[in-house]
Amino acid sequence: MRFDLQRFADAGTSVNTTQGTANAYTGDTTPSTAMSATMKTYYDTELLENARPQLVFSQLGHHQSLPARHGKTVEWRKFDTFDKALTPLTEGVIPTGKKLSMTSTTVEVEQFGDYTTISDRLDTHAVDPVILGATEEMGAAAGATADTLVRNVLMTGTNVMYAPKGTTAATSRSALTADHKLTPDVVHKAVTWLKKCKAPKFDGRWYVAVIHPSVAYDLTSSAEWVEAHKYAATAELFNGEIGQIRGCRFIESTEAPIIEGGANGALVYATLFFGKNAFGVVDPEGMGLELIVKDRTQVGGPLNQFSTVGYKFETATKILYQERMVRVESGSSYSGEDQVN
Repeated sequence: MRFDLQRFADAGTSVNTTQGTANAYTGDTTPSTAMSATMKTYYDTELLENARPQLVFSQLGHHQSLPARHGKTVEWRKFDTFDKALTPLTEGVIPTGKKLSMTSTTVEVEQFGDYTTISDRLDTHAVDPVILGATEEMGAAAGATADTLVRNVLMTGTNVMYAPKGTTAATSRSALTADHKLTPDVVHKAVTWLKKCKAPKFDGRWYVAVIHPSVAYDLTSSAEWVEAHKYAATAELFNGEIGQIRGCRFIESTEAPIIEGGANGALVYATLFFGKNAFGVVDPEGMGLELIVKDRTQVGGPLNQFSTVGYKFETATKILYQERMVRVESGSSYSGEDQVN
């Protein structure tokens, strides 16, 4: 049974007032007294702790800070490589030499956020700690939002491989069925592709991929699969890491893309493989993930009828090296059960 806890709340009629504030937990009003620093820290901690498990994709990016009052745009620059010098020098003749050049790419940060309302009646009569519950759920939503924003940018990568059906190759998404599974051999091909592109490895040893549990089900049945706990003592694990095979460590996430477009309506799963610093994530100073609690004397309208709990943050993601990432699209044993995400 589901309960509509917000039936008495209507954020659309909120009026911002400044005549005293109420304790965000008990609702007791004390003129000119905001929520205590201790409670603010407690709720912020709850928000961040619940957001952190959701941040799967962003942990693999190169994080770039953006100082306050430095605009909204971040630029990454890299020197272009030189070709090999295979022509012998001529005695006494100065060679032409190469020109030093640089490539740059930019991205502008954007702001995201959401909130929920808590009616005065709910806050007063509910048995459960409503503010804390709202904070926990907002934390989970904030983490999922931030991670999906990164994921959606990464899905614009230009390098893609298609899992075969046994020995029969697939050349497009529309050819994929549930039988086009991710196998150790397909993983090896993705890893080989990254090696050929000279993509640097994490810790100089590994490539990393983000995989959906439905695809991991097929891959982890291989006898070659090594579970993460078996090498955890010698390697720092990523958030969500489940194991490795063929030189690639895998992070499991339900947010790994499931998309439409397979044969006869079959769902398609995208497993994203990365070399180090394939993409960048901007962390604006002073605009990171923030919890915002407004008690009912601040936003509850003329009758102080509701409080709000919400979050906001700024971020931006940019693919820095297309050659350091590849997307492998496949089917899964669960293609008939899952939903697009």
